[in-house]
Order: sequence, then C-alpha cells, then structure tokens
Amino acid sequence: MNQQENKGAEYDFYGKLPLKKAIPLGLQHVLAMFVGNLTPLLIITGACGMGVGSEFADMQVALLQNAMWIAGVVTLVQLFAIGPVGGKVPIIMGTSSGFIGVFNSVAQVMGGGVLAYGAIMCASMIGGIFEGVLGFLLKPLRKFFPAVVTGTVVLSIGLSLIAVGVNSFGGGNTAKDFGSVENLILGGIVLLVIVILKHGTKGMTSASSILIGIIVGYVAAAVMGLILPTTGVDAQGAEYTKAWVLNWDKVSQASWFSLPQILPVKPVFDLRAVLPVLIMFIVTAVETVGDISGVMEGGMGREATDKELSGGVVCDGIGSSFAAVFGVLPNTSFSQNVGLVTMTKIVNRFALATGAVFLILCGLFPKLAALISIMPQSVLGGAAVMMFSSIVVSGIQLITKKPMTARSITIVSVALGLGYGIGSNGGVLAQLPDSIQLIFGGSGIVPAALVAIVLNIVLPKDKEEA
Repeated sequence: MNQQENKGAEYDFYGKLPLKKAIPLGLQHVLAMFVGNLTPLLIITGACGMGVGSEFADMQVALLQNAMWIAGVVTLVQLFAIGPVGGKVPIIMGTSSGFIGVFNSVAQVMGGGVLAYGAIMCASMIGGIFEGVLGFLLKPLRKFFPAVVTGTVVLSIGLSLIAVGVNSFGGGNTAKDFGSVENLILGGIVLLVIVILKHGTKGMTSASSILIGIIVGYVAAAVMGLILPTTGVDAQGAEYTKAWVLNWDKVSQASWFSLPQILPVKPVFDLRAVLPVLIMFIVTAVETVGDISGVMEGGMGREATDKELSGGVVCDGIGSSFAAVFGVLPNTSFSQNVGLVTMTKIVNRFALATGAVFLILCGLFPKLAALISIMPQSVLGGAAVMMFSSIVVSGIQLITKKPMTARSITIVSVALGLGYGIGSNGGVLAQLPDSIQLIFGGSGIVPAALVAIVLNIVLPKDKEEA
C-alpha cells in the first residue's frame, strides 16, 4: 500500500471522497485564486477605458462574471478531460496574469476602447488554438524538458510569486495603508492558524487548514471593523478606507442571478495584437509544463507523463480560445493553486471539482461572488506566503531528484541568476525594444525557462548523465 492510500482518499486523485469533505477542500482552492482570477481583467479593461465610470462599466461587470464561471468550466475539463483536451491532473485554471504586459501594450498602441479589447480577444482566440497545437506536439519535444529544466521553471515560478504573497500580506501594494500594523496582524493571524492546524491537528482540520485560516482572518477583519477606526487620512489630507475593511455594500448591491453573455465584445483581427500574443502563448505553454511538473512532483510524488503534459497544455490553449468567446482573457494553470496542492498534498479530483463548481456558481450568482471578493488582501496574503514558498520547495525537489552534477548546477545557477535577476530588476532591459521588455522583463519565468532549455541543449552531458 502506497503513501497516498495510507493517508486517505483526499490524497488520491481518483479516490472516492464524501461531499462533506470535498466541499471545504475545494473551497480553499477558490479562495486562494479568486482575487487573482479577476485582477488581470480589471487591469486590462481599465487600460482599454472600460472601467468604473466609463460608458462600458456594465460590460466590465459582465466580463468579470464570465471570468468566474469560465475558470470553473475549464478547470473541470482539465480534471476530467474531453478526449485529448485536459491532462487529468490536479490543476486549477484561471485568468492568466502573464499576458497583462502584452495586452496593456496592445491597448496603448491601438488607443484603447472596445476596438482594442476586441483585438485582444481575437488574438487570444488565435493564440489559444496555436498553444493547443503545441500541446499535441509536446511528446517529441519532451526531451527538451528534463527534471533539471522543469524544476528550474517551477523554482522560478515560486520565487516570482513570493513577492506577490508578501504584497498581499501587507494589504496589497496599492493600498494607502500598505504595511500597516492592522494588515500585518491580520495576515499573521491567518498564517499562525494555518501552521498550528496543519501540524497540530489531524484529519479534515489539518487538510482544511488553509480554508479555516482564511475564515478566521475574515472573522477577525469583521471584529476589527467594530473596534478599530476604519478610515485614515493620507499625506494630502484626504480620507480613505483602510484595506482590511469588509465592504458589505458591494454584497448588498450585487444581483442574485445573472446569465453569462456570449461575444460581449466583437473580435477584431489586428496583427499588432496577434504577433506578440502568439509569442506569449509559447511562454505560457512552458509555464504550464512547469506547473504540471510541480503539482505532480509536489502533490503526487512522481514526474508528469507525456500524456498529462500534452493534455494539460492543450486544455490551456483550447480553454483560452473558449474564454475569449465570452470576452475573458486567456485561462491558464494557476500557480497559486499549485502551491496549495504541494503544501497540503491533497490532489483528489472530486475535491478540486467541487471548487470548480463553486466558481461556476459564483458566475451565475453575483452576490455569492461579491461575498468572496470583499476578502481583505492581507487575509489572502497570510495563506499565500506559505503556499508560494512551497512551490519553491517543489522546484528544488524536482531538480534534486537525481544527484546534482557540475552540468546541472551550471544550468540552474545561470538560469536562476539571469531569470530571477531580470525578473527582480526589469530595468536592466530598458535599452532593448519594448517587445523584448514585455516578454522577458516581467516575472523572470520566461528568461529562466529559455536559458535552462538552451543550456540543457548545448552543454555536453557529464559521464554520469550519459
């Protein structure tokens, strides 16, 4: 009997798990990615002049609604597969933040507006199909992705997310009270509860430690709103609402039920959008390979198969094209949830599917979505700092699965040195063309992956690797 069978059905992808256990385990996945699933759409619609206060504000709301149920549907396809589409892997799908830089550039070049957003949607449809084709060709390309390469990509993904987690821990770096004592206390409470429950209890309490920690943080924020000042004054003397305050008005104003809209924005073909987006879909395919490798190693203790990687990448691409039909940005594997799986080791398909169904319900019942969306960033940050760090550990496990050689040390060192270094200081590319800055100067994942792949090809193998 293997380790997963000893632990129970929640640690077995195909295990039979009761609904009462599956719901909380799936819900913590939704809470981990909910804000991140909507943020890219808010940024890009804002860049296109479709945000709050514009004549297209109602359209933005409809797109946000679509983003929630799309993420749920594409996740179900990834979990259960439809033919070759879907890897049957414990991955949660959601709106990708990796395209923000490219889409923002497209919006600027095209002067914003619905026309620019339509061009982004058309490019996403084409790019998604392109990534789907790459997925079908992944098996002969697998030799270029040994453990040292995929491990380096996973490691760079984790390193790039740690700063995101800490920003959330402080209340969100756009908050006027970022880093305030209240935000740090709230994040600290969540982190402390998670650690205590994870290692001080057993069974469902330990398995649901993330969800319980977030709920405790939610309650703590509500209590703080009753006993502490909820507003502050900035350096200019203007009053602002503190980041940890729960905005109940948003819940009361949300409608109870609403159906998603097909083609809310008319697609517009424009090469200025298509070409850079195609490049980003190649990058996304590499990142998805890293995510799937990380979740299989960290959650199931083995390497991903060719079929799992291929199906996962195909789902990434086809899911993105499907999302564009409903006006939603590309849907890809969510690294936040990879961290959750690697930390908890819970890979049960039914549990993750309940989270996907909850996302679909959020898209149909906006009031439910609003209840989750008002969660303070510092509450999410308390869980994120631990989840994202666990991705780093998964990357290390992949890299060290085989004894490190001089060759593998060089690959990891150079890839991380350039990749993570450029990601931390994108200004080093300031003298290069904008297209290169957009692709390589973001998170550092792209340059790390590219350098690792190239070095793995050109460096001669050591005797012990031959």
